[in-house]
Amino acid sequence: MKVETILIRLQDVADPSRLTHMERFGINVKNALGVSIPNLRLLAKEIPKNHSLALKLWDTGIHEARILACYVDEIKRVTEFQLETWVKDFNSWDLCDQCCGNLFDRTPFAYSKAVEWSKRSEEFVKRAGFVLMATLSVHDKNAENKQFNIFFDLIKDESMDDRVYVKKAVNWALRQIGKRNQRLNEKAIIVGLDILKIESKTARWIARDALRELSCDKIQERLMYKLKN
Repeated sequence: MKVETILIRLQDVADPSRLTHMERFGINVKNALGVSIPNLRLLAKEIPKNHSLALKLWDTGIHEARILACYVDEIKRVTEFQLETWVKDFNSWDLCDQCCGNLFDRTPFAYSKAVEWSKRSEEFVKRAGFVLMATLSVHDKNAENKQFNIFFDLIKDESMDDRVYVKKAVNWALRQIGKRNQRLNEKAIIVGLDILKIESKTARWIARDALRELSCDKIQERLMYKLKN
């Protein structure tokens, strides 16, 4: 399927009235058409995986076309240069999260980029680092605990960043890693308690919210069940 055909399809299912709703949820609607994620996923199922097509979709600059690009790209052909190029274009939390959770975290560069980007200053690049930590903890079923243990210091170090899309991602990373298994849960709770001691309103919010979930009965029972089975 050609880019031109895909853009026509996107226009056909676009609902401009959704833009106001998207904006209320903090989505940058500049160059957006108003296409829902379910419609993007349906369209992606019709398109064979194609790396060159994904690059062309990204280059259109259209918000939904860029999200679609991360659905149709060929993971084995994604390069580190591409990741660095795309992450610099992130201008909205949803684009960041869709790329990280549907493409970036499947690449061989995911763990190194999680570390590297979490130390960067740009808001959505830093967010991408912590979103990768969160999505890797869910998607990489074969990873060892030590691959996530290295993230805890980074989470603590950046817990004072009060930019909304950073602090929410830091919180997300801590919660998701802590829900992976019993050992990581215990470590995440210890880290959360350490963050709680930091003289920072943002750090305390991150810690309290994460600790509330990580220590709740539902999560503890699920982790204990996993441990026994």
